[in-house]
Amino acid sequence: MSTPAPPAPEESDDVRTLHKLGYAQELARVLGGFSNFAISLSIICILAGGITSFHVGFCSVGGASIGIAWPLVGLFALCVAATMGQIASAFPTAGGLYHWAAILGGRGWGWATAWFNLAGLVAVLAAINVGTFRFAMGAFLPDVKPTPLMQGAVVALITVSHAIINHLGIRVTRVLTDFSGYWILFVSVVVTIALATAAPSHDFERLWTFTNYSGFPHSPVPEPGAEAETVDPVWPEHQSLLWLFALGFLLPAYTITGFDASAHVSEETENAARNVPRGIVRSVWVSALFGWFMLCAAVLAMRDPTAVAEKGEQAFVFTMGDVLPRGLYLVLCGSIVLAQYLCGLATVTSTSRMAFAFARDGGLPCSRWVRFVSPRFRTPPVSIWLVAVLAVLFTLFAEAYATIAASAAVLLYISYVLPTAIGVIAYGRWWTAMGPWTLGRWFRPLAVVSVFGCGLLLVIGVQPPSEKAAYVVGAMVAALAVMWFAVARYTFPGPPHGIETRAQAESIAAAEAAVHEGDKGATP
Repeated sequence: MSTPAPPAPEESDDVRTLHKLGYAQELARVLGGFSNFAISLSIICILAGGITSFHVGFCSVGGASIGIAWPLVGLFALCVAATMGQIASAFPTAGGLYHWAAILGGRGWGWATAWFNLAGLVAVLAAINVGTFRFAMGAFLPDVKPTPLMQGAVVALITVSHAIINHLGIRVTRVLTDFSGYWILFVSVVVTIALATAAPSHDFERLWTFTNYSGFPHSPVPEPGAEAETVDPVWPEHQSLLWLFALGFLLPAYTITGFDASAHVSEETENAARNVPRGIVRSVWVSALFGWFMLCAAVLAMRDPTAVAEKGEQAFVFTMGDVLPRGLYLVLCGSIVLAQYLCGLATVTSTSRMAFAFARDGGLPCSRWVRFVSPRFRTPPVSIWLVAVLAVLFTLFAEAYATIAASAAVLLYISYVLPTAIGVIAYGRWWTAMGPWTLGRWFRPLAVVSVFGCGLLLVIGVQPPSEKAAYVVGAMVAALAVMWFAVARYTFPGPPHGIETRAQAESIAAAEAAVHEGDKGATP
């Protein structure tokens, strides 16, 4: 007598939505609302970009770049996040921005958005891990001058460890990114309280005072008979405080990026149409608020702001070491390094899901391999290792932290604004089916603000000494144009817009059956 087949698992609303968009449920859907929020919070990580890029803001116009510029850009980022959230609610897939642009504007726009987003995420991963290394060196070994070889080797080891953990499955990563979400907020509060308490005075006027720190740090005057040492200033000397104030926008712009991660793990998030937009928006406003308090406390704690500006890249570390007891300083620096490490871990998760989604639709070279999902771990291992290798290679091209960070911010915000700009045109015309999370009549005006703001960041982000970012963006635009018109327009099918044929439905069922078969042999 034959044993009856076990009943098929009940299809959830998330899976039904994914099927309507033409995809199988291959990844493990185990993330709740907090986990989705935590992964974006971990990538934004105010203890990473906010600290390692602190000099980018402070060495422009001093305290005003923190007290005024940070909240202004924070509000702008919230506009971008809100408009992104509405689109994510309607199309909750791992491809995120790429799918949105393709569905709303056509496969060409989706293809371009995918490459900008993928390149930006790779650059972000490189910037995070280089920043972690340089912060740790400045905090614990300030007298050791790291060589490019040392930096490359350590960054490679950090990135490989991130890839190994991600390879082991989203459940492992979830535990660490959930912890990271709590850790970032806890450590930022402790740093804020410690700096505010240790401040020699509380001169709040610093937070809206404009001081021209362009040309800082200056090259030190050599001792008689010694060889002169040249130090590159954070910003070349400039007389316009308004322009320097605009350059200071890059501090929050560098920091408040990567919140698209909530969208990239949509297919691993329960109740994605609601939890993904909430995760995007919450991660931005929480990071903007906690980061502002922490950086304001650093400005207030400075004994001599000019002396801090002379420290350049080590401005934040110098401030902490100058006013805090040595033991507390070391504990806090260690806590910050841990947060920065977990930031990189979450970035590998987000970037690998983007690569997986793009490969799933045939957008990458060797897509058949890159899109592979491990039946045991329910992760895309090839895409995980691919983004890890690319991030390490990018650090070899642009070893200067400022160039890596500028490239990341510019490329990411281009990918953010493309589907938003298309959404402005499509909204109410051919895009009429909204998700459960919607801005209503506020979508269009907030989207217009997002588009203009991204254009301004593009101009600011390629200024000296980060002009290499312009070469990166320019070369990428030229290469994409050639690739699209020569090859991709004929070979790239774009994402499916739903189950249109019986063959497609059977393909989806077969993919899910293979995953469930793999689950039976998987180790719990």
